[in-house]
Amino acid sequence: MTLQLVQVNFKARDEVALGEFWAAALGWNLSSEGPGVINLEPAGFDWPDPSAVCVDLVRVPDPETVRYRVHLELATTSAAHQAELVARLTDLGATPVQVDQGDVPWVTLTDPEGNAFSVLEPRELYRDTGPVAAVVVDCADPRAMVRFWGEAIDWTVHELTDDRALLRSIKGVGPYLEFRRTPEDRLVPSRIHLDVRPDPVEDQAKEVARLEGLGATRADVGQGDVPWIVLADPEGNEFCVLGQH
Repeated sequence: MTLQLVQVNFKARDEVALGEFWAAALGWNLSSEGPGVINLEPAGFDWPDPSAVCVDLVRVPDPETVRYRVHLELATTSAAHQAELVARLTDLGATPVQVDQGDVPWVTLTDPEGNAFSVLEPRELYRDTGPVAAVVVDCADPRAMVRFWGEAIDWTVHELTDDRALLRSIKGVGPYLEFRRTPEDRLVPSRIHLDVRPDPVEDQAKEVARLEGLGATRADVGQGDVPWIVLADPEGNEFCVLGQH
């Protein structure tokens, strides 16, 4: 098994402004690999490294506003840290969200382009993840998703119930990947998706074939002639298998 989850990809109207928001939110460095693309990663990060799942922001002409199936959850170390982080993010341009979730200890915000994310209360599970506690994917069947993703990437299953599944790098570092059961049908175009990378990257074709054998399907999102291959998992969540530039 040679695939690693390496980054979360955001489609953006203004990748620079959105990148500046998330760089400040996470305390990460901002760079660009080319026009229309902003890359965020921790200082001194030697990519790829499972200690972090990086963030890419790619400019698209008119990203749709949809109910997203993928979102980030941010970790905090204390109640004071949570309050400070929410206040700082609001000052940076985040907007509090009123959602029907009852009295919960976390805070839901949207970034300047409307992407929802959560600032969690302190949790022992996430004490060593870095600023991103979890990358959360909404789904209909967490067990079925783990059957696919548990084979797709070199991560370990830490929790598995009918309502949620938690995976983490086999090295025990970095954020968790969570599949969370939601009742709504969210098979709609998503502005946020996962990117995985073969190691070595030359194994892209072999890994794509393996993923198709696990139930992935090819997806056409108008990507054109690019070095990555777009697939969809068994619930229709698009993701990219990176290749050589």
